[in-house]
Amino acid sequence: MRAKTTVSEIDTQIELLKEKRESMVAKANERFARAALKAGLAELDIPDAELNTAFAEIAARFRDGEKRATGASA
Repeated sequence: MRAKTTVSEIDTQIELLKEKRESMVAKANERFARAALKAGLAELDIPDAELNTAFAEIAARFRDGEKRATGASA
């Protein structure tokens, strides 16, 4: 029979997951920053609203590609 999990054990797991999440977000940020630098985006004076729109369009394009690749329908 499995031992009961204590609240402190759950709290420890939550903290570990938070640290893992922060690490994953930081790695993703670094990846996209490198791509933006390579593309020359850092040299352009683009308003944040326009960048957000452009990135949302790119994300939608790739999400649509995932749906087609997995056979999911919209």
